[in-house]
Amino acid sequence: MFPRLKKLFLLSLSITGILQASAQEFYKSTEYGVQLGGSTYFGDLNPNYGMKYIRPAGGVFFRYHFNPYISARAAINYTKVGYDDQYSSNEFQKQRNLNFRSDIVEAVAMAEFNFFWFETGNPQHRFTPYLTGGIGAFYYDPYTIYNGRRYSLKPLGTEGQNTAEFADRKYNNVSICFPVGVGIKYWLRPGMNFGFEIVNRFTLTDYIDDVSNTYVGKERFVIDPMRPNVASQLQDRSIAVDGQQLGRAGKQRGDNATKDQYLMAQFTLSFQFKTYKCPSHLKGMIWEP
Repeated sequence: MFPRLKKLFLLSLSITGILQASAQEFYKSTEYGVQLGGSTYFGDLNPNYGMKYIRPAGGVFFRYHFNPYISARAAINYTKVGYDDQYSSNEFQKQRNLNFRSDIVEAVAMAEFNFFWFETGNPQHRFTPYLTGGIGAFYYDPYTIYNGRRYSLKPLGTEGQNTAEFADRKYNNVSICFPVGVGIKYWLRPGMNFGFEIVNRFTLTDYIDDVSNTYVGKERFVIDPMRPNVASQLQDRSIAVDGQQLGRAGKQRGDNATKDQYLMAQFTLSFQFKTYKCPSHLKGMIWEP
């Protein structure tokens, strides 16, 4: 009698699993989405992680799900970063009186590690927090407004980059970044996923803000003392105290012990399309554990 009951019990479980599998819709491992939020910068003009200059950040991405716990993502983002010494309560920064703005375009590749099983269309696996990290490259070009005109700072060599003595301070407009952050995912309806993430970009440059090292002295920029050029004005915009500005040769202008960073906090909306092919992680399974 007991062997028959056991067989009936296993048969009922199998039928239930088959019915569940036939009712469930499967979705492709590929996912396409957009992301929108805000960004800020941390560096020599914002060493204390202030939030007084936040600008929109948006982009598009492609995600591939290896399994319900691990995904890979490629994304392209655009944002603008900047800061101003006048936002600071530090007296040195206020006297230094520097500011900058820069457009940033980045391309990044990241891995995502879900804390829970996540599968769009499956009510039992609808939500998960996740960790993300990766590598990317970004373009930047710091500039400032002076006397109503916009000046790109890199060609001016504000820290002596155009002289033979300080040529090692030259920097490129393209650098490497390492995005690291956290997020959450939630499917709104089968095939439509929503999320929010905060990802900081650690970079290999200290010149997103065009500030890193020491002043080299105004005399290296002035050709005609009666007609100072723009480079000589922008390398030292400090407010004179007792008739003395900061920009003396060798005096610290920035902090070259740390690299610049920028952070993006973005909402994501993405789509997976239906497929009749059973995902590889479900093959051989009658029902999910």
